Amino acid sequence: MTVLCTLRHSLAALLLSPALALGAGQHAITLYGEAPKYPATFKHFDYVNPDAPKGGTLRQAGFGGFDSFNPFINKGVPEENIGLIYDTLTKRSLDEPFSEYGLLAERIERDPQNRWVRYHLRQEARFHDGQPVTADDVVFTFESLMAHGSPLYKTYYADVAKVVAESPRSVRFEFKHANNRELPMILGQLSILPKHWWAGRNFADGTLDIPVGSGPYRIERFQAGRTIRYTRVKDWWGENLPVNRGQNNFDAIEVDYYRDNTVALEALKAGQFDFWLETSAKNWATAYDSPAVRDGRLKKDEIANHNPAGMQGFIFNTRRNLFQDVRVREALALLFDFQWANKNLFNGAYTRTHSYFDNSELAATELPSPEELKILEPLRGQLPAQLFSQPFKVPETDGSGVIREQQRRAYQLLQEAGWKIANDQMLDAKGKPVVIEFLLAQTEFERVLLPYKRNLRDLGINLEIRRVDVSQYINRLRSRDFDLIVGGFPQSNSPGNEQREYWHSSSADRPGSRNYIGLKDPAIDQLVEGLINAESRASLVQHTRALDRVLLWGHYVVPNWHIKTWRLAYWDRLQHPEVTPPYDYGLMTWWIKPDAGQAAVQTQAEAKP
Repeated sequence: MTVLCTLRHSLAALLLSPALALGAGQHAITLYGEAPKYPATFKHFDYVNPDAPKGGTLRQAGFGGFDSFNPFINKGVPEENIGLIYDTLTKRSLDEPFSEYGLLAERIERDPQNRWVRYHLRQEARFHDGQPVTADDVVFTFESLMAHGSPLYKTYYADVAKVVAESPRSVRFEFKHANNRELPMILGQLSILPKHWWAGRNFADGTLDIPVGSGPYRIERFQAGRTIRYTRVKDWWGENLPVNRGQNNFDAIEVDYYRDNTVALEALKAGQFDFWLETSAKNWATAYDSPAVRDGRLKKDEIANHNPAGMQGFIFNTRRNLFQDVRVREALALLFDFQWANKNLFNGAYTRTHSYFDNSELAATELPSPEELKILEPLRGQLPAQLFSQPFKVPETDGSGVIREQQRRAYQLLQEAGWKIANDQMLDAKGKPVVIEFLLAQTEFERVLLPYKRNLRDLGINLEIRRVDVSQYINRLRSRDFDLIVGGFPQSNSPGNEQREYWHSSSADRPGSRNYIGLKDPAIDQLVEGLINAESRASLVQHTRALDRVLLWGHYVVPNWHIKTWRLAYWDRLQHPEVTPPYDYGLMTWWIKPDAGQAAVQTQAEAKP
């Protein structure tokens, strides 16, 4: 950290107490006060090309559609790239686990006792209409999000007591207590909105009015649900800041929306857009046999991903009576044959997910350590006894497709829960036929569910796969109108306040929160708060492992799979820096080759019949 002082005040600075010196302000903040990687004098991040050429249009594909430019509320389907128009108080580096550097904020003051944080805004910061970014805009943003925004904000920033504009360019957030060490950092992630533009508009409504931001791009034109074009702000106030050098290199970004990812992939191969993050192992292995790939015009790269894998799985909605018994959830998880699916559907590309924090030191693997036991012991009476005596293991088969052992164990568990088979139909504890609806928006995922459906059918359970469009899917998710979904809980190397949004009782009944499971468990609440309030990295690791262990033994999801790379397909008109950051593939550090314009036109011409 850096203390800002001038030679003129050097003598006075020597007389300052350490606490006052810290209050003078820093260019960056870290979670536990460790030194950031980049000093106050840094020129650019290591993973950018500071001399990258500006120009050209990046063409991308979106999924589904959009009907709103307000991503901050639980109404409508927001355009997925709308964050391009906004700036945040700070910016995270992509080659550190969790460090934030000033963006709109020139300096950051953090109370040594962690009771408050103060951001000093840059004098040059401007919205696209020329109005300065002020402390009043920050106050308006925070208060609007807390009053009218998505439930996420109420849980994420629950420990903020108030926000005060102390001067036109100084804003201070005061905290309810001193234990939440992540709070000063995640407040810096706020996208700051212009108070003057929202005057006379209802923040709680979705809108297709083109909003004003202060970020590197603005919306030039759009067709609702179909396409949108962003253009780079030529006189953008923040272009030459160290945190932005070598980034935002495209003059324009165009996004065309597709209802079906299979169609989108064919459009990519035909040269209709430039970049694709491939999520299908089958497609990666078999769908890129084309002249453009063979001659190197359409490139395939796998880039190492050092983030925790998080948990993707079939998520049980425990608000449904059907799933409130842990034995039922465990039984249904036994009937998913990952080994068969990996061999026959995924070309062996995936690793089974064993943890909510897989691919990291945060995952609970063996038996609890002594440090972890200190966290778990006070909760012993509220936790499964097996948690203390055996490591959690996901079911494993031989991949043959024959899972009689798993089916026998599943049937035993279901009988213990009061279920029984009558006339080849499974009946629940109330004697009703068991019908489970799996809500799905991704057409290509249906092939994964069909084998699972067959395994359930063998025990008399009817799994109905209900495909809906994106808008219906989002609305039913928000209103908790589902039995099973496929979903995920993304994680970072420094989990914190977002865990309330996933698991805490306070988020269970809030429409639109990410507590899809419907968890209301005092023991889990206590573990979440302990994680958020951890005072060191070592303590954070132990609290996260304890939380992970309790979630796993609750059998709240059928764990899916993960891969430790990003699979990227892109046309050779795109170029990227030699250094790729470990925690992102850094698309906004890429650029278009200056001589690539004509080649793109030729590629599209070749694709026409």
